[in-house]
Amino acid sequence: MSSSNSPTSQTSNSYVEQTVSVLSSVASYMRLPALASTGLAAVLTSLLYFKQKSVSQHHHHFHHRLRHHLPFLATTNLLFLCLTRIIIKPSPANPACIRALIYPSNIPANSRSDVPKPSDFGISNFEELYIPTDDGEKLSAFYIRGPRGHKNSNITILMFHGNAGNIGHRLPIARMIINYIGCNVFMLEYRGYGSSTGQPDESGLNVDAQTGLNYLRQRAETRDHKLMVYGQSLGGAVAIKLVSKNQEAGDIAGLILENTFLSIRKLIPSVVPPAKYLTLLCHQVWPSESVLPNITKVPTLFISGLQDEIVPPKHMKQLYDLSAAPTKRWKPLPGGDHNSSVLEEGYFEAISDFIAEVTGDTPQEKTHSGLANPELEKKLGIDETLINYFETEFLSCLSSSDWGTRKLLAFDEGDQMEGVEQDNAENHSPQAKGAEEKCIDAKMTDAEVDKACYMSQAE
Repeated sequence: MSSSNSPTSQTSNSYVEQTVSVLSSVASYMRLPALASTGLAAVLTSLLYFKQKSVSQHHHHFHHRLRHHLPFLATTNLLFLCLTRIIIKPSPANPACIRALIYPSNIPANSRSDVPKPSDFGISNFEELYIPTDDGEKLSAFYIRGPRGHKNSNITILMFHGNAGNIGHRLPIARMIINYIGCNVFMLEYRGYGSSTGQPDESGLNVDAQTGLNYLRQRAETRDHKLMVYGQSLGGAVAIKLVSKNQEAGDIAGLILENTFLSIRKLIPSVVPPAKYLTLLCHQVWPSESVLPNITKVPTLFISGLQDEIVPPKHMKQLYDLSAAPTKRWKPLPGGDHNSSVLEEGYFEAISDFIAEVTGDTPQEKTHSGLANPELEKKLGIDETLINYFETEFLSCLSSSDWGTRKLLAFDEGDQMEGVEQDNAENHSPQAKGAEEKCIDAKMTDAEVDKACYMSQAE
């Protein structure tokens, strides 16, 4: 009889089996704290992610403590998950937890159900679409037309947003693009975000991006358009992958990247330093640093907020250095952080000038915001509108006050491009025009301007 079947060996095997059984039972009980820890880390990470300048000014001590404790909480969370994955049989809940950390699609609260519409921001010439993917999902989207007769009406921007919120939250940016640059904007929603079906992951989002591009190529109105692919943060990684696979067709005129990263695995140590040893466990990679050098036929603009607290600005600079694009442009924004770089002076000018350069046009002479009314620009400026929306509406989970929407609607007349008749002009209310006149004519402080606009629109 072999030694493996001896009583001693059988007893030893029995002890091992009992030990594994006990550990498995303990791990089963630990699954709940692991999931709870995941949720806590996701919430805390998202809170940090959406930190804005005004918030940090009022809650400096809270964010200081959050930054201090987040690495410990996140590392503890990852250790819990590793333990349950090793001891317990793989569970469908575990991939969902990882997805929740990287793709917080319900931040701000109710982002999966409450999606602002273009009409909420005075945009009338748009279509709300649902586009099927090859793998059975349905993606929501907005196609927003620029001003009729504008020289850039044959250019469409395919826009990919960051890893939280939904396309409705980025409508102020789209509105600025159509009013300032005159392009059309196609806002595609990822699976598992907003009104789109499915669950987000790297392979799925790449399918979604290709679906959006194919739609523009097949749509009668846009099939002959020059296409610009524009990605913010996570959207930058999506854009890089998409352009790398489609550059040979020749219809992508340019790539615009804002505050994106080298890869998720290289981003994790920057956000949570103690977790650097666990990065190989993350299967959502987004390896932009290895994909970007393959883009050799599409001009690329790099916009970097030098105060970015989530993605270190050196990531953007390294991507710029790695780029083999035939034309590449670097636009640093000294005061821009991760989410509010769009509010910095020069942001839209850089995009406008880049589009003009790569499409063979000549940049126009403009005031610094590109608005036709210098007085309105001086007193209010489009930046104030965007600041209000992101800090009051977006970061406050789209509060019912609708304050940001009222201010945006009040500024419709002032947003018109000089010499261009916009479709939205027909929908300007007398209250909105009255608010604009009060804001322009009176010599007020910023606070008084805000109050006057609010009171006029609320009347």
